[in-house]
This record gives sequence, C-alpha cells and structure tokens, in this order.
Amino acid sequence: MFALVDCNNFYASCERVFNPSLRNKPIAVLSNNDGCVIARSNEVKPFVPMGAPSFKYQSVFDKHNVHVFSSNYALYGDMSNRVMNILSTFTPDIEVYSIDEAFLKFQGFQAHYDLDAYARQMKTTVEKHTGIPVSIGVAPTKGLSKIANKIAKKFAAKTKGVYVMQTEQQRLKALKWMEIDDVWGIGRQHAKRLKAQAVFKAYDFTQLPDEWVRKHMSVVGLRLKRELEGKPTLNLDEIEDKKAIATTRTFDHQCNDYNVVRERISSFAISCAEKLRRQQSNCRLLHVFLRTNKFRPDLPQYHCSTVVKTEYPTNSSIDLVKHAVLGLNKLYRPEYHYKKAGVIVMELTPVEQEQLSLFSKKNPKHFRLMQHIDQLNQTVGRHKVKFGSQDLGRVWKMKQEHLSQRYSTTIKESIVVKV
Repeated sequence: MFALVDCNNFYASCERVFNPSLRNKPIAVLSNNDGCVIARSNEVKPFVPMGAPSFKYQSVFDKHNVHVFSSNYALYGDMSNRVMNILSTFTPDIEVYSIDEAFLKFQGFQAHYDLDAYARQMKTTVEKHTGIPVSIGVAPTKGLSKIANKIAKKFAAKTKGVYVMQTEQQRLKALKWMEIDDVWGIGRQHAKRLKAQAVFKAYDFTQLPDEWVRKHMSVVGLRLKRELEGKPTLNLDEIEDKKAIATTRTFDHQCNDYNVVRERISSFAISCAEKLRRQQSNCRLLHVFLRTNKFRPDLPQYHCSTVVKTEYPTNSSIDLVKHAVLGLNKLYRPEYHYKKAGVIVMELTPVEQEQLSLFSKKNPKHFRLMQHIDQLNQTVGRHKVKFGSQDLGRVWKMKQEHLSQRYSTTIKESIVVKV
C-alpha cells in the first residue's frame, strides 16, 4: 500500500502557524518579485485564480481584505523539512515528491496495523508538532493514492482528511468520479486526445486497449493505466543527483545596464557552482540566456541564449563566472531592456570520475579555495564571502514588499514571548 501525504494550502498554512490571527482569513502568496499568485487559502480561491498577476488583482485583494505575502522560501523550506522528518518516523520508505507532498510505502503493514488508524495517527502527529494541516490518501498504487488524496480533500467533512482505498468497489467508484483532466500524469494534450476518444473519466481510460495507450501515450501512459487498474507499477523514486542545475531570476526592474546584468549573471553562475559542489559534480557546458519583458509589447522584444563549453570539467566559481560572462558578451545588446536572465550548467559528471588531460589549464588551487569559501559561508553565514563580480549589498535583487519573518531559521526574526 502507498500513501500520498499532501500539506493543505502549504504556503498559506506556514504563514498561519506563526500568525494565528490569520486563521480563516483569506491569504494569497506571490511569486518571485511579487509577480503573480502561486498559493491561495480556501477563502481566496473563489475570486482569485492561480497565476493571477498581482498588479491586476490589487483591487480584488483590497475588496476582500486578502492578506498578501511574498514568497518566504526560507520559512517554507524549513517547515517542509520538519513535516518530512516526522513522516519518515512512520515508515523508512519515503519519497519526497515536492515541497508539500510525499509518497510513503507501507509494505507488509496491513498484517499488523489498521491503515486508516495509522494514517490518522500520522495526520495528528504532523499537525500537532508543526501546525501544518495535511490530507492523506492510501491505496494499493501510487496513482490510486493520488486519487484517494483528492477524495480526502474534496470530502473533508466526511473523511476528516484521510481516505483509505482498499476494496475493488472503492477503486471503481473513485475512477468513475475522477475527471480525466485531474488524473496524475495526464497533461493537457493527452486529456484533449483522450476526450476525442470519449474518455472523460479515469475509469474510461482504464477501459482502453493497452496497444492504443502505448501507441499514443508511450510506455509512461501504459504504466499509469496499470496503476489505475490497481497493479503496482511505479515504485518510490530514489534520490539521484541532478542532470542539470539552473539558477534563473526575474529582475525587480527592467535593466539595460551591462554592468548590472553582468553582476546578475555572475551571481547565477556562482550559485550553480555552489550547488555543483554540494552534490560533488563538475560541469562541461553552461547555457546562458537573456529575456526582455514579454508583458510589455510596447517595448522591443529580445529572447536569446547561448551554450558555452568549458575547457575542462569544473565546479569552480571562478571558472564558471568566466565562461558565463563569455556567454553574456555574445548575447548582450544595449538597446534592449532585460527583465529575466539565467545560467544552466549541464553535462554533469562526478568529481571522482574526472578525466585528466596532460595539457589541462585547470588551476589546482581552486579546489582548496572553494572548500574554504564554502566552509566560511556555512559557519559565518550564507553569502558572507563573495567574489568581486558580485553585488556586496544584496543577494538577490527581488521585489518582496510583503515578506513575513523567517521565524524558524533566523534567530533575530524568531517570535519573542514575554512571560
């Protein structure tokens, strides 16, 4: 049996944990630079759609007294870790699927536990120790556990946030209820193709011939079909090193100053280098891109990118900044106003498998230097040691006018209780 544990309205719930006066109040959380709505409490959902541009909905926020917050990723990340650590005490087999979701496997538990009672114990423990409400769906496969979780949420008054799908009757009833658009793994294009075949419910999908599903949806679609049929096909994914690492940001203002853009690109390359070193990898390719503001059709538009190959596998911040700036110099045009930029490192290889070259120009001093810089930033504070190409005043130039405190990760911003 598999369980999908999903934190309810996670970002909004995190804000409520440390500010109880927000309970039952409408909350909206905005994306980077306070651009658009990326999370909503239940009270906001009827009148603010997901992805709504914040500047267009300001009057709606004011009318309904919506409490608006900038994304506080330090807080959300820490609360997510706390939830996942608690869940891992209930079973050693856990897959953290996203910041607010996790799959758990309960192999052999049925013989010793009442899974409904066990799931309710999990829910109670998480909410007691973190204050984050969760919904839990339990079923024979990962695909069915997704549907069980939706049922637990949709009919919360009856399920109390927990639904265990154990019988064939429950499975069939759930599949006949679930719209094909809402099935995990069915994207917009597949849903359109399936509806053309008169497939409107998840149950209809399971009635299609395997040959048709494999032909039109590949082996991935066939695996999903078997999952919905109650045949375990997908296991928990193991944590693997990333195949590519990206650092991209939208600027807080449009910019055509080369020095400012160069500083941003340099900082993105340094961030990628830090992530490479954390997973003990090197890279050979850097993808650098620049974009203007697509929401300003009155201004000239320019979207461009380039790939730069390093001379040798490296995770040195110095090397990556040098190559990222080479890429920027190929792309930069002073007549455009840029709104977004990024660096993506690719063709990653493990550090211990580095192939040496007799004529390599790699500086062996970089390895020790990066070690010391990382150690200082870990002990003294993040980004305390910077490179000359970086802005010494700010880490990320993001607009965050509604940012709450980092209650659980920064001692100066923690709650003070007076007794």
